Amino acid sequence: MKTIVVVGATGLQGRAVTARLLAGGWRVRAVTRDPDAAAARALARAGAELVSAEMDDTASLIAVAEGAHGLFSVQPTVGSPGTPAGFSAEDEVRWGRNVADAAHAAGVRHLVYASLAGAGRHDTEKLPQNTINKWRIEQHITRLGLPATFLRPVSFMENYTGAYHLRDGAVATPFAAGVPQQIMAVDDVGVFAALAFARPGEWIGRAVDLAGDELTPVRIAAAVSEAVGRPLPYVQIPIEAIARISEEFAYAYTWLNERGYRADVAFTRALHPGLMDLRTWLERTGAAQVTGFLATRGVAEQDR
Repeated sequence: MKTIVVVGATGLQGRAVTARLLAGGWRVRAVTRDPDAAAARALARAGAELVSAEMDDTASLIAVAEGAHGLFSVQPTVGSPGTPAGFSAEDEVRWGRNVADAAHAAGVRHLVYASLAGAGRHDTEKLPQNTINKWRIEQHITRLGLPATFLRPVSFMENYTGAYHLRDGAVATPFAAGVPQQIMAVDDVGVFAALAFARPGEWIGRAVDLAGDELTPVRIAAAVSEAVGRPLPYVQIPIEAIARISEEFAYAYTWLNERGYRADVAFTRALHPGLMDLRTWLERTGAAQVTGFLATRGVAEQDR
């Protein structure tokens, strides 16, 4: 069995990738800053080997990558849960570059990097900052000459399972109500990562935008409402309200409303026929996650 190092193993994508790789018979070396954290212990129970490294300590990253066949790399973006106070775009880029440098120094034979849909359009339009960050990391990996695959997923369906898009008994986002938005189940990122590692001849040198479904926010809210058995109407948050918090976030939402990711859902499904659309994801895991969040929120509101 070959070993794959998963950087960001306790995050949303890292957990999905780790689970899929373990199910496929790979050894997984799960990189974490805190092996005692609940998410890390869950990975260990599932069969992963926990290893510690610091994203700003390249030597520690090289040490965990030594002897591994492959490495999956994902970094948090600004505003992601669990990021350190003051975490910036430059931090994300530096961490991604450090991981690539470590993979190169350790002689890793296949790096799979979790980027973001739209990154390949950097030369033709102004992209949101979070997409630019991913593109800059991609460029560094390319300059190093690493045997690499760039997976570029769109926004995750999991964003609709908690406070990110659920608030005050509604689905609330700054997306224009009638503009289709592309979404994807994070578990399918795990499928694509495992597929890339299993078929390096097909995937090394490839950059692929990935999407599982494309629906207006109103239709997303209706599907979630039906799945959980309670009305969750769609409420559009004004872009001006987002701009008062962050001009960068406001631009990102405006870009998604006006330009969008533009991944090819049919092509994504041809690569992975089991790709989940929103209804399938809700049936399998999403509805239970939404219901659990709403129940917790209801208890919290009663305690006020």
